[in-house]
Amino acid sequence: MNRRFLIWGGAILLVLIVMANTGFIVSQTQQAIVVNLGEPVRVYNEPGHYNPGLKFKAPFVESVVLLDKRNQAIDARREEVISRDQQRLVVDAFVRYRISNPLEFYRTLRGETNAAGLIEPLINSSLRQVLGSTTASDIISGRRDALMAQTLAYVKARAARSHYGIDVIDVRIKRADLPAANQQAVYQRMKSNLEQQAAQIRAVGEQNRREIVAEADKDVTVTLADATAQAYATRGQGDAQSAKLFAASFGKDPKFAAFYRSMQAYDGALSDTDTTMVLSPSSDFFKYFQKGANAR
Repeated sequence: MNRRFLIWGGAILLVLIVMANTGFIVSQTQQAIVVNLGEPVRVYNEPGHYNPGLKFKAPFVESVVLLDKRNQAIDARREEVISRDQQRLVVDAFVRYRISNPLEFYRTLRGETNAAGLIEPLINSSLRQVLGSTTASDIISGRRDALMAQTLAYVKARAARSHYGIDVIDVRIKRADLPAANQQAVYQRMKSNLEQQAAQIRAVGEQNRREIVAEADKDVTVTLADATAQAYATRGQGDAQSAKLFAASFGKDPKFAAFYRSMQAYDGALSDTDTTMVLSPSSDFFKYFQKGANAR
């Protein structure tokens, strides 16, 4: 009884082991390569042939290599690039690809683990080739899209020649910075240039201010001179008119003219409260105070 149980148990265990090494499941996001003694013999769910699900292989003789069918991303290590204008830049880039030919991919790269190590140098060498032929300003902002398109074309062509079995979808630069050793020098140079521009702007502004002030002072001087001349001319004309009118009135009424001249003298002499006059009360100067307008 125990012997029969052991035999059946062993048989069942053997069947389970054989089944475990016979069947496998291919996910929708995977493609599987069946390898017989190191040589790929067939592929399941490869691009263009959608057939995921439960699959079978020869137990113990054949093995399965599962590859991701989705887009893959590789972050390349930071690479120092010298531009055409001899500027040193540290470029941080990444690439996105997918496995388009799993058999070719397996024969060349043997698996996804080795893919990053072989594709990354391909990216860096292409970046050095493309970015080294242009200026730093174009790399940073001016023509980055065009440069990335050119780099993508280079990477695609070199990957095809290398029979990597991949389709490179995109190559992009995440960052392009100056090396740490050069950043401080560049910042100082930028600061000096900005300070020089600021000093020049201030100098031009000061010159403009002086020109405006000088022009305003000239206008004020000319305006005051013209006003003074006009005032003197007007005053002279008034004095002449006054003298003419006084002369005419003196000829018509000498008594009133004498009285008017005395009133003007009083106004000039007595308008200042600090004026001290020492005169005789009988002086002719005060005759109109004593006798009124009929004084002689």
